[in-house]
Amino acid sequence: MALRSLATRKAIGMGKSVGLGLRGLQTVTLPDLPYDYSALEPAISGEIMQLHHQKHHQAYVTNYNKAVEQLGQALNKVDTSTVVKLQSAIKFNGGGHVNHSIFWKNLAPANEGGGEPPKSSLGWAIDTHFGSLEALIQKMSAEGAALQGSGWVWLGLDTEFKRLVVETTANQDPLVTKAPTLVPLLGIDVWEHAYYLQYKNVKPDYLKNIWSVMNWKYASDVYQKECP
Repeated sequence: MALRSLATRKAIGMGKSVGLGLRGLQTVTLPDLPYDYSALEPAISGEIMQLHHQKHHQAYVTNYNKAVEQLGQALNKVDTSTVVKLQSAIKFNGGGHVNHSIFWKNLAPANEGGGEPPKSSLGWAIDTHFGSLEALIQKMSAEGAALQGSGWVWLGLDTEFKRLVVETTANQDPLVTKAPTLVPLLGIDVWEHAYYLQYKNVKPDYLKNIWSVMNWKYASDVYQKECP
């Protein structure tokens, strides 16, 4: 608990409203982690988790909130050029917040269920769509390792066709940017800040070991909600 107590401890949720009338937006807050920074070792070091949460995720939150505040001012002034200019910052930092908020839930200490295979309906769906859990893990790990530059690899549910898909997104683009019908079940951060301090340039080792702390219960709960 000592490391985690240093972090800003806020629940996931929305912050203050920005006065945009009918176009009202809200700022966001840094979510607390449901485990200690060192709880995912040896798969992910406590140092990485602390920096990832306190520095990187906090930066996305701070910069998103700043951009939203500026957007509110620009809209009130009918400053179209500034509104357009702010779109990339809002997408990047807002996506960083959305993706990392999911990522923390996708992980769990081994003694709290991390790495335990999915059961019930999600387990059956994985076998149906990919042949086996091992085949899915191999596919996601390979696509994550092959992703050039920074980005994410996702296990998603296409709610229109009720099928599982593996997708990658660049930078901090959320899965929904691929298609509005996609719901993320699991996302793996393959930015260098997620692994470099521990794994250096050997990204495949990070992608191999992270499965030992994957929280399949969270993924199963989301799947069950979308496919009752």
